[in-house]
Amino acid sequence: MQIGVDSAKAVDNKRLFVVANDDITRMALQFMLHDENETHDLPSLEAAFDKSIEWKPDLLLLGIDVVHERGLEVLPLIRSRLADTKILLVADNREDPLVASCQSAGIDGLLLKPLTVENARRKVDGLLGRKQALIQIHAQ
Repeated sequence: MQIGVDSAKAVDNKRLFVVANDDITRMALQFMLHDENETHDLPSLEAAFDKSIEWKPDLLLLGIDVVHERGLEVLPLIRSRLADTKILLVADNREDPLVASCQSAGIDGLLLKPLTVENARRKVDGLLGRKQALIQIHAQ
């Protein structure tokens, strides 16, 4: 376990799937999040769908490059195949018109580059409902 990892979150151990066409983004997010979550770096949505048959993810970190490649129709497809999974879109910048379209289509959150450990963990924790738990732990 790395320094700065909250052991309560490591015990909670939510399952994350990271899907992006960009290998560096996928590997960076997997590295940043694997100590506090069961994090799977997957090269395609098909691989994520296959893996989800036995191991449902709590959160899908989706690279905007996948949406660029497959179109907005990919979001309803993800919702139909991974019904209870939250979607965190990973994008280069907020000004990309596709980001606004994805937000209108119902993604659960947005993680902007450049990626940092603190920001990635904060966004993931918020979507997984850990924010309140952290406030309670620090208040004790």
